[in-house]
Amino acid sequence: MGAGILLTGGGADIDFMIKGVFPYQLFGQTLWITTTHICLVIVMLVIIVFSILAKRVMKKAAEVPSGFQNVVEMVVEMLDRMINSAMGKHAPKFRNYIGTLFIFILLSNISGLFGLRPPTADYGVTLALGLITFVMINFNEIKHQKMSGYFKALLDPWPIWMPINLISKVAIPMSLSLRLFANILSGAVMMALVYGMLSQVALIWPAALHVYFDLFSGSIQTYVFCMLTMTYIASVCETES
Repeated sequence: MGAGILLTGGGADIDFMIKGVFPYQLFGQTLWITTTHICLVIVMLVIIVFSILAKRVMKKAAEVPSGFQNVVEMVVEMLDRMINSAMGKHAPKFRNYIGTLFIFILLSNISGLFGLRPPTADYGVTLALGLITFVMINFNEIKHQKMSGYFKALLDPWPIWMPINLISKVAIPMSLSLRLFANILSGAVMMALVYGMLSQVALIWPAALHVYFDLFSGSIQTYVFCMLTMTYIASVCETES
């Protein structure tokens, strides 16, 4: 199981594909628990443990932060600044969602640093994230503009433009999910090729590639996804009458 969860199997065996770990039966159908599922569970466990520890520490927060309390406050302040700058007066309503989304995507993207296959290199994961954003955008547009304003926007500036406006709406989850998926998958493929084809000399120096593909690129793609999500949501909220 371990070799399947890892990005590469080692040696000359180039391995960047999603693998089935073990099957199970559901309603007469054979389904598989894949490497993506296991890596997702690992990422979620890390987030859950961090949240529990953060809650315990903040309950006994000192006036002058230090240690783990300092880390928690730095993370919260960084996320607050980012969300406030992008969403303004609407930030308080979406702070929890955007903060959770940012942490989840970031940890998923950089999980390659720890030998895991990044869950966001699976389009099933990024598409789900894009669809959640799509639902939130349309829900808030209907909430703030009512159904009349929602359909009026589809007909703007002329009714003949309705198909184009529909395509632009449907393109939002597709563009968000494909951008994140393609960038993370390309990094996973590159690192698998390095370890597979240059295994004899892949000592120490691939760390620089990990810094770029996993840490730098992963952080940038996390920021881009969350920033676009906030921009889309804030734009429909600003039209509140």
